[in-house]
Amino acid sequence: MTIKAEVKHGKEHTMAAARGRPSLTEQRRLQTQLEIAEAAAALFADRGYDTTTVEDIASAAGISLRTFYRYCPAKEDALTPLFASSVGHLVDVLAEHPAEEPLSAAIEASFGTATAERRLEDAVRARRLVRVLGTVPVLKTRWLAAGREMQERLAPALASRAGAPPDSLEVRLLTTAVLDAFTVTMEHWAWQDEPGELVDLMRRALAFLRLDELQVKPRPPAGSRATSSCACPENGHGTDPK
Repeated sequence: MTIKAEVKHGKEHTMAAARGRPSLTEQRRLQTQLEIAEAAAALFADRGYDTTTVEDIASAAGISLRTFYRYCPAKEDALTPLFASSVGHLVDVLAEHPAEEPLSAAIEASFGTATAERRLEDAVRARRLVRVLGTVPVLKTRWLAAGREMQERLAPALASRAGAPPDSLEVRLLTTAVLDAFTVTMEHWAWQDEPGELVDLMRRALAFLRLDELQVKPRPPAGSRATSSCACPENGHGTDPK
Protein backbone atom coordinates (compact mmCIF):
# COMPACT_ATOMS: atom_id res chain seq x y z
CA MET A 1 0.00 0.00 0.00
CA THR A 2 2.79 2.43 0.96
CA ILE A 3 4.83 1.54 -2.11
CA LYS A 4 1.83 2.12 -4.37
CA ALA A 5 1.16 5.46 -2.71
CA GLU A 6 4.77 6.51 -3.19
CA VAL A 7 4.68 5.46 -6.83
CA LYS A 8 1.44 7.34 -7.35
CA HIS A 9 2.87 10.45 -5.68
CA GLY A 10 6.02 10.22 -7.79
CA LYS A 11 3.99 9.85 -10.97
CA GLU A 12 1.81 12.79 -9.94
CA HIS A 13 4.88 14.93 -9.30
CA THR A 14 6.51 13.92 -12.62
CA MET A 15 3.37 14.64 -14.65
CA ALA A 16 2.87 17.99 -12.95
CA ALA A 17 6.49 18.91 -13.57
CA ALA A 18 6.13 17.99 -17.22
CA ARG A 19 3.15 20.32 -17.46
CA GLY A 20 5.09 23.08 -15.75
CA ARG A 21 2.69 23.16 -12.80
CA PRO A 22 3.25 22.26 -9.14
CA SER A 23 2.04 18.85 -8.00
CA LEU A 24 -1.12 18.50 -5.94
CA THR A 25 1.00 18.09 -2.84
CA GLU A 26 2.91 21.27 -3.64
CA GLN A 27 -0.35 23.10 -4.39
CA ARG A 28 -1.73 22.11 -1.00
CA ARG A 29 1.46 23.28 0.69
CA LEU A 30 1.33 26.63 -1.10
CA GLN A 31 -2.35 27.01 -0.27
CA THR A 32 -1.69 26.39 3.42
CA GLN A 33 1.14 28.90 3.42
CA LEU A 34 -1.12 31.47 1.78
CA GLU A 35 -3.91 30.85 4.29
CA ILE A 36 -1.45 31.41 7.13
CA ALA A 37 -0.19 34.59 5.46
CA GLU A 38 -3.68 35.99 4.97
CA ALA A 39 -4.61 35.20 8.58
CA ALA A 40 -1.44 36.94 9.77
CA ALA A 41 -2.08 39.93 7.50
CA ALA A 42 -5.57 40.42 8.93
CA LEU A 43 -4.33 40.17 12.52
CA PHE A 44 -1.36 42.46 11.96
CA ALA A 45 -3.67 45.04 10.38
CA ASP A 46 -6.29 44.80 13.13
CA ARG A 47 -4.16 44.32 16.25
CA GLY A 48 -0.68 45.37 15.25
CA TYR A 49 2.38 43.19 14.91
CA ASP A 50 3.68 43.18 18.47
CA THR A 51 0.36 42.27 20.08
CA THR A 52 -0.28 39.38 17.67
CA THR A 53 1.13 36.02 18.75
CA VAL A 54 1.97 32.95 16.73
CA GLU A 55 -0.83 31.20 18.61
CA ASP A 56 -3.25 33.88 17.39
CA ILE A 57 -2.20 33.35 13.78
CA ALA A 58 -2.42 29.57 14.01
CA SER A 59 -5.88 29.78 15.55
CA ALA A 60 -7.12 32.23 12.89
CA ALA A 61 -5.74 29.97 10.14
CA GLY A 62 -7.36 26.90 11.70
CA ILE A 63 -4.11 25.00 12.18
CA SER A 64 -2.05 23.75 15.11
CA LEU A 65 0.99 25.55 16.44
CA ARG A 66 3.13 22.67 15.22
CA THR A 67 1.75 23.06 11.71
CA PHE A 68 2.47 26.78 11.78
CA TYR A 69 6.14 26.19 12.52
CA ARG A 70 6.29 23.53 9.84
CA TYR A 71 5.50 26.23 7.28
CA CYS A 72 6.91 29.36 8.96
CA PRO A 73 10.20 29.52 10.87
CA ALA A 74 9.01 32.58 12.82
CA LYS A 75 6.18 35.09 13.09
CA GLU A 76 7.96 37.61 10.87
CA ASP A 77 8.08 35.04 8.05
CA ALA A 78 4.32 34.54 7.96
CA LEU A 79 3.65 37.22 5.33
CA THR A 80 6.33 36.17 2.83
CA PRO A 81 4.00 33.85 0.84
CA LEU A 82 1.61 36.77 0.43
CA PHE A 83 4.34 38.87 -1.20
CA ALA A 84 5.23 36.01 -3.55
CA SER A 85 1.58 35.37 -4.36
CA SER A 86 1.03 39.00 -5.34
CA VAL A 87 3.89 38.93 -7.83
CA GLY A 88 2.85 35.49 -9.06
CA HIS A 89 -0.60 36.92 -9.71
CA LEU A 90 0.90 39.78 -11.74
CA VAL A 91 3.04 37.32 -13.71
CA ASP A 92 -0.05 35.25 -14.55
CA VAL A 93 -1.93 38.32 -15.74
CA LEU A 94 0.99 39.49 -17.90
CA ALA A 95 1.17 36.02 -19.45
CA GLU A 96 -2.49 36.27 -20.45
CA HIS A 97 -2.00 39.59 -22.25
CA PRO A 98 -0.12 39.85 -25.57
CA ALA A 99 3.32 41.38 -25.50
CA GLU A 100 2.18 44.00 -28.01
CA GLU A 101 -0.31 45.40 -25.49
CA PRO A 102 0.92 48.41 -23.50
CA LEU A 103 2.50 47.29 -20.24
CA SER A 104 0.43 49.76 -18.23
CA ALA A 105 -2.80 48.22 -19.56
CA ALA A 106 -1.72 44.72 -18.58
CA ILE A 107 -0.67 45.86 -15.11
CA GLU A 108 -3.91 47.76 -14.66
CA ALA A 109 -5.82 44.61 -15.59
CA SER A 110 -4.19 42.82 -12.66
CA PHE A 111 -6.16 45.07 -10.32
CA GLY A 112 -9.46 43.95 -11.82
CA THR A 113 -9.14 40.22 -11.18
CA ALA A 114 -11.15 38.39 -8.53
CA THR A 115 -8.00 37.77 -6.47
CA ALA A 116 -7.00 41.44 -6.39
CA GLU A 117 -10.53 42.62 -5.67
CA ARG A 118 -10.86 40.17 -2.78
CA ARG A 119 -7.60 41.30 -1.19
CA LEU A 120 -8.45 44.98 -1.60
CA GLU A 121 -12.12 44.64 -0.69
CA ASP A 122 -11.47 46.03 2.79
CA ALA A 123 -9.40 49.05 1.80
CA VAL A 124 -9.07 50.32 5.37
CA ARG A 125 -7.56 47.04 6.56
CA ALA A 126 -5.31 46.80 3.51
CA ARG A 127 -3.96 50.29 4.14
CA ARG A 128 -3.33 49.49 7.80
CA LEU A 129 -1.38 46.40 6.79
CA VAL A 130 0.84 48.39 4.42
CA ARG A 131 1.54 50.88 7.22
CA VAL A 132 2.53 47.99 9.50
CA LEU A 133 4.85 46.62 6.83
CA GLY A 134 6.55 49.98 6.52
CA THR A 135 6.99 50.65 10.23
CA VAL A 136 7.87 47.26 11.77
CA PRO A 137 11.60 46.72 11.06
CA VAL A 138 11.53 42.91 10.89
CA LEU A 139 8.58 42.93 8.48
CA LYS A 140 10.13 45.64 6.33
CA THR A 141 13.32 43.58 6.13
CA ARG A 142 11.34 40.56 4.96
CA TRP A 143 9.49 42.72 2.44
CA LEU A 144 12.73 44.05 0.98
CA ALA A 145 14.33 40.60 0.96
CA ALA A 146 11.36 39.19 -0.90
CA GLY A 147 11.91 41.83 -3.56
CA ARG A 148 14.94 40.00 -4.98
CA GLU A 149 13.02 36.77 -5.43
CA MET A 150 10.07 38.67 -6.90
CA GLN A 151 12.37 40.24 -9.48
CA GLU A 152 13.50 36.79 -10.57
CA ARG A 153 9.88 35.73 -11.12
CA LEU A 154 8.78 38.90 -12.88
CA ALA A 155 11.76 39.34 -15.22
CA PRO A 156 10.84 36.52 -17.65
CA ALA A 157 7.31 37.89 -17.96
CA LEU A 158 8.69 41.31 -18.94
CA ALA A 159 11.47 40.03 -21.20
CA SER A 160 9.26 39.52 -24.25
CA ARG A 161 7.83 43.00 -23.83
CA ALA A 162 11.28 44.56 -23.57
CA GLY A 163 12.73 42.56 -26.44
CA ALA A 164 15.75 41.46 -24.41
CA PRO A 165 16.88 38.44 -22.34
CA PRO A 166 15.54 38.20 -18.76
CA ASP A 167 19.02 38.72 -17.31
CA SER A 168 19.81 41.77 -19.45
CA LEU A 169 20.42 45.16 -17.88
CA GLU A 170 17.35 46.56 -19.59
CA VAL A 171 14.95 43.92 -18.33
CA ARG A 172 16.39 44.07 -14.82
CA LEU A 173 15.87 47.84 -14.79
CA LEU A 174 12.33 47.47 -16.12
CA THR A 175 11.52 44.83 -13.52
CA THR A 176 12.85 47.01 -10.73
CA ALA A 177 10.88 49.99 -12.02
CA VAL A 178 7.62 48.01 -12.04
CA LEU A 179 8.11 46.59 -8.54
CA ASP A 180 9.19 49.95 -7.14
CA ALA A 181 6.15 51.57 -8.74
CA PHE A 182 3.94 49.07 -6.90
CA THR A 183 5.75 49.59 -3.59
CA VAL A 184 5.80 53.38 -3.66
CA THR A 185 2.20 53.59 -4.84
CA MET A 186 1.00 51.21 -2.13
CA GLU A 187 2.86 53.20 0.54
CA HIS A 188 1.47 56.49 -0.76
CA TRP A 189 -2.03 55.01 -0.82
CA ALA A 190 -1.66 53.71 2.74
CA TRP A 191 -0.55 56.97 4.33
CA GLN A 192 -2.88 59.49 2.66
CA ASP A 193 -5.95 60.72 4.54
CA GLU A 194 -8.02 60.55 1.35
CA PRO A 195 -5.97 58.39 -1.01
CA GLY A 196 -8.54 57.66 -3.69
CA GLU A 197 -8.61 54.41 -5.63
CA LEU A 198 -5.41 52.39 -5.68
CA VAL A 199 -5.78 51.53 -9.37
CA ASP A 200 -6.00 55.25 -10.22
CA LEU A 201 -2.81 55.94 -8.27
CA MET A 202 -1.07 53.06 -10.01
CA ARG A 203 -2.17 54.44 -13.37
CA ARG A 204 -0.63 57.80 -12.43
CA ALA A 205 2.62 56.14 -11.37
CA LEU A 206 2.96 54.16 -14.60
CA ALA A 207 2.17 57.23 -16.68
CA PHE A 208 4.77 59.27 -14.80
CA LEU A 209 7.44 56.62 -15.35
CA ARG A 210 6.41 56.34 -19.04
CA LEU A 211 6.97 52.60 -18.98
CA ASP A 212 4.99 52.09 -22.17
CA GLU A 213 7.57 54.11 -24.06
CA LEU A 214 10.51 51.98 -23.01
CA GLN A 215 11.85 49.97 -25.90
CA VAL A 216 15.04 47.99 -25.98
CA LYS A 217 16.95 48.36 -29.24
CA PRO A 218 18.96 45.32 -30.34
CA ARG A 219 22.66 45.85 -29.74
CA PRO A 220 24.98 45.44 -32.75
CA PRO A 221 27.14 42.31 -32.77
CA ALA A 222 30.47 42.58 -30.96
CA GLY A 223 33.13 44.18 -33.11
CA SER A 224 30.70 45.79 -35.51
CA ARG A 225 30.66 49.54 -36.08
CA ALA A 226 27.50 51.61 -36.08
CA THR A 227 27.02 53.45 -39.36
CA SER A 228 24.84 56.43 -40.07
CA SER A 229 21.99 56.23 -42.52
CA CYS A 230 23.72 58.69 -44.86
CA ALA A 231 26.91 56.56 -45.10
CA CYS A 232 29.03 59.67 -45.31
CA PRO A 233 32.78 59.16 -45.92
CA GLU A 234 35.21 59.58 -43.05
CA ASN A 235 36.62 62.90 -44.28
CA GLY A 236 33.28 64.52 -43.46
CA HIS A 237 32.52 65.58 -47.07
CA GLY A 238 29.76 64.27 -49.22
CA THR A 239 32.07 63.18 -52.03
CA ASP A 240 35.23 61.13 -52.33
CA PRO A 241 38.50 63.13 -52.06
CA LYS A 242 40.04 63.96 -55.42
